[in-house]
Amino acid sequence: MTLEQSLRAMIDVGLMIRATSRFFATPCFPAGAGPDYVNAAVLIETDLTPQAVLDLLHRIEHEFGRARAQRWGMRTLDLDLVCWGNLVLPDHAEYHWWLTLPPEDQVKSAPDQLILPHPRLQDRAFVLVPMADVAPDWRHPVLGQSVTQMVAELPPADVAAVTPL
Repeated sequence: MTLEQSLRAMIDVGLMIRATSRFFATPCFPAGAGPDYVNAAVLIETDLTPQAVLDLLHRIEHEFGRARAQRWGMRTLDLDLVCWGNLVLPDHAEYHWWLTLPPEDQVKSAPDQLILPHPRLQDRAFVLVPMADVAPDWRHPVLGQSVTQMVAELPPADVAAVTPL
């Protein structure tokens, strides 16, 4: 499975790709959950709802052999929906609960509904560095920071570990 194949699959299910970041080699997350990854960010346009897009992404993952057996376990493909304009789902209170969930509980708890923006987006260089290629000025609707600002606040070693291919 290549990133090119997953991009083609997104187009095949009707998602219009407006921009694609460079491809990046990134350390596996969480550490030890498998080999290192290749990550990218894609800006899409669609008339679908966020949940419908997530369902399509999960269908593509399944078609390429992804089995969701363990949270943060090994995966052949991981397509995430990390933000949707300035939308906060399901609401600000629920979002805040997931945003402030202690790290030791993050591994044990998975939301049963779509949470947007992704509550760990601001902590993950492997998400933000590719995002900076396609949406550097996107502003987090809760934190109020742009992608560029969030990248600047990450530990330099985390950013340096995300290397263009």
